Amino acid sequence: MRLIQKVGDWFDLRLQLSTPIRETARHPVPRETASWFYVFGSAALTCFMLQIITGILLALIYVPSAGEAWNSLQTLNHGIALGWFIRALHGWGSNFMVAVVLIHMVQVFLFGAYKFPRELTWIVGVLLLLVTLGMAFTGQIMRFDQDAYWGLGIGASIASCVPVIGPWAVNLMLGGPIIAGATLSRFFALHVFVIPGLLIAFVGVHLLMVLKLGINEWPMPGRIVRRDTYLQEYREFTHTKGVPFVPNAAWKDILFFLLALPFVAGEGEKSWKRRPIAVLATLLIAVALGTLTHLAEHTPWSPVMDAWSSQPIPSEYLKGRTALERRGALVFQAKQCHNCHALDYRGAQRGPALDAVALRLTEDQLIHQVLQGGGNMPAYGKDLSPAETTALVAFLKTLHPANQAPALDASRATAPGASEVPPR
Repeated sequence: MRLIQKVGDWFDLRLQLSTPIRETARHPVPRETASWFYVFGSAALTCFMLQIITGILLALIYVPSAGEAWNSLQTLNHGIALGWFIRALHGWGSNFMVAVVLIHMVQVFLFGAYKFPRELTWIVGVLLLLVTLGMAFTGQIMRFDQDAYWGLGIGASIASCVPVIGPWAVNLMLGGPIIAGATLSRFFALHVFVIPGLLIAFVGVHLLMVLKLGINEWPMPGRIVRRDTYLQEYREFTHTKGVPFVPNAAWKDILFFLLALPFVAGEGEKSWKRRPIAVLATLLIAVALGTLTHLAEHTPWSPVMDAWSSQPIPSEYLKGRTALERRGALVFQAKQCHNCHALDYRGAQRGPALDAVALRLTEDQLIHQVLQGGGNMPAYGKDLSPAETTALVAFLKTLHPANQAPALDASRATAPGASEVPPR
C-alpha cells in the first residue's frame, strides 16, 4: 500500500490531477437531478466506450478488402474463440447507442435543458447524434454484403439529389462511379478513424460544458429561465439545495450499467436455492434471448446467409422449359436473386418465396416489380437489359403449380376469336 501511495503521489506531483478529479466528483448538482431520468447521457458514453473496445478487437481480424471483408467476418464467426460474441456485442452496441442517444435527446428537449446557458451544449449534442448515426451507417458497410451494397446504393442516391454538390459528394463517397474496393477503403477510414475522432472530440467538449454549466435542474412549473438572473440563481440553488455528484448521482449511473451489482448486493445468501429473484431473472433473460434468437433465425425478414448465387436452381424448375425460359433461369442465377428469394425451400427468406409467384402477379406486374422494385425489393431497371428482363419474366411466369393457370390481367382478357389490343 505504501508503494502504491508513493507511485500515486509521484504521478500526482507531476500531472496535478487529484485536485481536478476531486472537484469534478464533488461538484454540486440539483438534488432532483440525481434520478433515473438523468442516466441516459452516461449510458450513451458507456455504449461508446464499449464500441471502442469491441471495435479494436474486431479490427485485429477484419480485412478491409472487397475480396476478403466477408471472409474475415466468417473467420470471426467460426474460427476465433468468442469472435461471434464480440461481433454481436459490437453490432448490438451500435443499435443501443443510437437508441440511448435518441432517448437522451428527447429527454433534454422535453426538460428544456437546451435553454440558456446550455444552447451550445444542445448544438454539440445534435452533432453527436448525427455523428452517431454516421457511425452506425458506415459500420454496416463493413460487411460488404448485399445489405451493405443496397444500403450504400440508397444512400448514394439520396446524396446525388443534393443541389450543386450532389455528384461530387457521391464520387467522394464511392471513390469512383461504382461501388467497389475503393468504396470499402473510404468507409473503413471513416468508420475507424474519422468518425471516432469526431465522437471523442464532441464528447470531450460536451462533458466540459456539462461540468462548467452544471446539470439542468428538474423542470418545475413557474420556474422561468431569464438570461440576466439564471446563472446566479442556479449557483445559489445548487449550493443551498444541491448534492455532490459523487455519490448521490453517480451511483445511479453506475447501477444503470449494472456495474454496481456487487456493491448493492454484496452480502446475503449465496445459494441459488434461496435466491428466487436471481433465479427468476436468469430464467427470464434465458427465455428472452432464446426466443429472440429463434425468431431471428425463422422470420421472413431474416436471410439465410449461405443462400448465395452459387446455390443451383432446383432441376425440376428447368424441365420442359423453352430456351427463353432457361435463359431467364440463368439471369435469375447471375443476378443473385437467390440471395433474397427461395425456390423449393432453398434460398434466402428476405423476400417472399417464388414457387408460386406467377399466381400472384401478372406478366405486367412482374415486369414492373423487376424494373422498378417495390417494398423491400430494389429496382433492377438499370442492371438488366431488355433481353434479360424478357427472359427473366418468362422464367418467373413458369413458377406456378402444374394444376393451376398463371394470373392474367383481366383488362386484357378478350372473348374467343376477338383480337387482342396491345397495351399502351
